[in-house]
Amino acid sequence: MAKAYIFHRYGGPETEAFVDRPVPVPGPGELLVAVRAAGVNPVDWKRRSGHRRPGSDPVPLPGVFGSEVSGTVEAVGPDVEGFVPGQAVLGSPLTGGYAEYALLAASATAHKPDGLSFTDAAVLPVAAATAYDGLRQLDPAPGSTLLITGAGGGVGVAAVQLARHSGIRVIGTASEAKKALVESLGAVHVTYGPGAADRIRAVAPGGVDAAFDLAGGEALTVAAGLVADRKRLISAGSPEEVAALGGSAVRRSRTAAVLDELARLVVGGALRTQVTGTFPLAEAARALRTVESGHARGKTVIEVAR
Repeated sequence: MAKAYIFHRYGGPETEAFVDRPVPVPGPGELLVAVRAAGVNPVDWKRRSGHRRPGSDPVPLPGVFGSEVSGTVEAVGPDVEGFVPGQAVLGSPLTGGYAEYALLAASATAHKPDGLSFTDAAVLPVAAATAYDGLRQLDPAPGSTLLITGAGGGVGVAAVQLARHSGIRVIGTASEAKKALVESLGAVHVTYGPGAADRIRAVAPGGVDAAFDLAGGEALTVAAGLVADRKRLISAGSPEEVAALGGSAVRRSRTAAVLDELARLVVGGALRTQVTGTFPLAEAARALRTVESGHARGKTVIEVAR
């Protein structure tokens, strides 16, 4: 039996619990991975709350938390090539990541390079990969100005760094408490909230060439009013809102090739994962509350002892 942190019905934190369950068996094209670290993301508590994208299937109950992990291959299923037990990997689990073991699709799993820690590897499949996919979708030119809302969160800190690495000027909105973090990544910080549009215009009088929304709501509306071409407006978490404003949702590729490239950038020093909090699996609830509060800086990771 193996431990996993689950929600047994949709709702709030009261629906969460640890359970012992049989170790999963990998099917065709799947890997069984002994989890070493799991990234914590807003999507985790949103799924527990019953939120899902339009057209997507509900999460089967009970649901195991977690959508990004790193670990070592324990077993390979039929028709799997390129992986053997003992190899270190990273990817998005099919069965949830706040657990001692998880199943991953081999086709979307990357090998972890030696120079990348399990903790840092665990935060690449969701947050960093979303940032990478969004920037590739926008394809901003070097020297252009990009607005990133929610720049102090997990996706935001990766998006700022990747954009700056490509020679793009970044204006990042975030709370005043995250100003030092945002500026340390090379972005111009603007405090979000009432008057944000005027503050952005003050630092970008010529307007912004593109906008990458990670906050939704009023921040997305402000971004839409600042970008001249709404085709240059994307959002990672508000597909219906951004479509109504003439923009589009981030198109996720979810490929091993993207993870390979992100791992290379981290090892090479061009991308810092900004992991600011780690918790043992036994404190999964506290890790999730840290992110659910909306005040977490950078990334939070659950580490599984082996």
